[in-house]
Amino acid sequence: MNTMTLWHISGWEFAALALAALVVGFSKTAVSGANTVSLAVFAAVLPARASTGVLLPVLIAGDVLAVLTYRRHAHWPTLWRLFPAVAAGVVTGTLFLIWADDGIVRTSIGAILLLMTGVTLWRRRRADTAAEPDAVTGRAGRIKARSYGVLGGFTTMVANAGGPVMSMYLLSAGFRKLGFLGTSAFFFLIVNVSKVPFSAGLGLIDGRSLLLDVALVVFVVPGAFFGRWAVNRINQRLFEQLVIVATVVGAVELLLT
Repeated sequence: MNTMTLWHISGWEFAALALAALVVGFSKTAVSGANTVSLAVFAAVLPARASTGVLLPVLIAGDVLAVLTYRRHAHWPTLWRLFPAVAAGVVTGTLFLIWADDGIVRTSIGAILLLMTGVTLWRRRRADTAAEPDAVTGRAGRIKARSYGVLGGFTTMVANAGGPVMSMYLLSAGFRKLGFLGTSAFFFLIVNVSKVPFSAGLGLIDGRSLLLDVALVVFVVPGAFFGRWAVNRINQRLFEQLVIVATVVGAVELLLT
């Protein structure tokens, strides 16, 4: 695999990747879904397929910081409901990556994100947000968890774009701000770590890509600390609006590139 290394990247390109890594840290501790911007930057600077392998360890670093910050707020019943469906989605995404080119990957992910955003907005217009998560109660809740889980696993494997899908799921399930962040933190740490063998097997992660990651992970930390500072100053309504806007921007970016 012709993965770009630190020495093949210009100063401006590395600065763009560093800024994207900063956004990863911020998104993990503040506005989940914002890292779709980072996805677009990595895909613009690096070959699209190779960019997913470089970005994955950066995301894992952000996940670790998010878990350390919000570990007390995770809703484990929701996580246990999601994981089997996510595993199916990851396997499906791996098979999809074997034959799909970059254009098909971008278009598919962008369309899915816009669809999920539309469904979530429609659901929110029909009912007030629940005081407690309803993600694991009733047949409808189980069907919803499985549907979003498969889509989340598929999108995170194909393009590291599972964040917006799961953001829409957690918002539609009625999660408040800290429960949202704690649940998504554990979800993505577990899922992203589980993706490493698949990505390595596809040749998306190798020694050269990891060398670039070492340089980029440094920038995740200040982004995470800034996100932790910012989230205490964002009310619930603004938080939800920012998550939805970040999701739509990321989806449109994928469709247009």
